[in-house]
Amino acid sequence: MTVVPVTSADLDAAEVSWFSALCSDDYQFLGVPDGNLRSSWAHCSDIVKKAEANGFRNILCPSSYQVGQDTLSFVAGCAPITDRINLLAAVRCGEMQPIMLARTLATLDHMLEGRLTVNIISSDFPGQKEPSPFRYQRSREVVEILKQAWTQDEINFHGEVYDFTGLTTDPARPYQTGGPLLYFGGYSPDALDLCGQHCDVYLMWPEKIEELEGRMKAVNTVAEKYHRTLDYGLRTHVIVRDTEAEAREYADYIVSKLDDDQGKAIRARALDATSLGVSHQAKNREIADDDGYVEPHMWTGVGRARSGCGAAIVGSTDQVLSKLETYQKMGIRAFILSGYPHLEEADHFGSRILPKIKTCSLPHEYGRVPATPPKTPLATGERR
Repeated sequence: MTVVPVTSADLDAAEVSWFSALCSDDYQFLGVPDGNLRSSWAHCSDIVKKAEANGFRNILCPSSYQVGQDTLSFVAGCAPITDRINLLAAVRCGEMQPIMLARTLATLDHMLEGRLTVNIISSDFPGQKEPSPFRYQRSREVVEILKQAWTQDEINFHGEVYDFTGLTTDPARPYQTGGPLLYFGGYSPDALDLCGQHCDVYLMWPEKIEELEGRMKAVNTVAEKYHRTLDYGLRTHVIVRDTEAEAREYADYIVSKLDDDQGKAIRARALDATSLGVSHQAKNREIADDDGYVEPHMWTGVGRARSGCGAAIVGSTDQVLSKLETYQKMGIRAFILSGYPHLEEADHFGSRILPKIKTCSLPHEYGRVPATPPKTPLATGERR
């Protein structure tokens, strides 16, 4: 029995995804820059190709103002070099005028032939600080405009931030029926309300089981207010080896050269460094045991050198598999995983765990991806 009602209640599979380190986030030793692991097109696209070869079903392409790849440009570049894996593009709402964003995402959806998913982000822009209610109001309006663009013949929107009347949606018609799935993470009341009303998959960062259950219940309460259900996802790092001892030894190894001041500087440079979610990741480190474990097989040491997702599942093949199965029983239908370095850890997880898990693509499970090219202006529709 799941913790709360979920959209994919009868689904016996999970969307297991990997992470492309677009924002200067790949290391052999955390906090020690390695030129061979820089966030170049060559390296990050190799991560995507490695994930696809291993059988991951989606890959998160993050967004931040750090050295690395622009998210939407990178996703476009991945279209001709992949043919199975979905691309989860992080979109910071408001960075692009929403009508043009709708068109850009529709273009990417056609380039990928329905393999685009979208992670909605509401954090500050580079060089700006704005109140949380305004940021989420702006994001809400962007999402509502996207949905009009993807499902209606005309855009008519009158909000606090944006105002549009009588715009045709022909340039913004997506490949997928109803448009790409929307993934979303956030802990504030404004965040939960936006997700509960408009998004499809609520993403959480790693915490103790009871904390995750509480987050699921909180957002479900909001979703019920809008007569909706959600699916749930977990974004976490992972270290899996043949034995628990080997996995724990590797966890210690990747932080063995970490200078705490350098780790603090890395955490501070992220655009979400002061968010409520990040503060909860910091709390995990404070209550963890002397080895950094906040509960069995959940290691918080990785958060010493990165903002955002700050913990890893660490253990043997059977232990990691058991942990994932526990999450699935709770109602988690999507896992976004990563490890250091990303290429090597994709192989470790891909060889040990993926063959033992039934995986799926959530856009296909939702019936979003048509069997034949749709009747849109960029596919088979009438050219006007």
